[in-house]
Amino acid sequence: MSRSWPWRRGRPEQGQPEQGQPEQNQPEQNQPEQGRGSGAVAPEDLLSRLDSLVEPAAEPENAVLTDDTRAVRWAGPLFTLFAVIMVPWTVYIGESLPMRQLSSHYDASWAGFDVLLVAALAGTGYFALRRSRYLAMAATATAVLLIVDAWFDLMTTPEGQIVQSIVLAAVVELPLAAVCIWLGLHTQELSERRIVLLMRRRGGASGLGPR
Repeated sequence: MSRSWPWRRGRPEQGQPEQGQPEQNQPEQNQPEQGRGSGAVAPEDLLSRLDSLVEPAAEPENAVLTDDTRAVRWAGPLFTLFAVIMVPWTVYIGESLPMRQLSSHYDASWAGFDVLLVAALAGTGYFALRRSRYLAMAATATAVLLIVDAWFDLMTTPEGQIVQSIVLAAVVELPLAAVCIWLGLHTQELSERRIVLLMRRRGGASGLGPR
């Protein structure tokens, strides 16, 4: 016997049970909830309204199973809010910080950052050797660290060594970051193709093709 898979397309209609789940008694829609003011909005209702503004991405993963975890649903609006808050904060930092600043832990800061970079590079190599789906995550993190490394190398290097930092960024750090970005995208696209092939084999996908 073949194993049944909980496939569904998009989110189920609100108040409707998902396929394979028993239908449960639903409260009357017109019955007011006790202990709540007429103008109050429950957190779940607010979250549902926010979800209705943006549809799930048209990707094979969502055609199989849409992630409706509460943490993921709240992450969208909260991280968007954090990004908006960061705009005036960045302007304030740019205007208020001094051009020069002495640091008593300058060496430890760069050594610690390089330890993180070594771990990210090693993780990317390991997951690439294993052909693991975690390669996308490791390669993306490595790309970010390489770009940050190039940026702060250029911004903190003394004038007499700026040419060395430019060459290092242009020849090593940024090209390697580009390779890591490609690895992340390639691994993600490969995962999507695997899902599409699996759906075709099980007869669960009609009209879905590889990107």
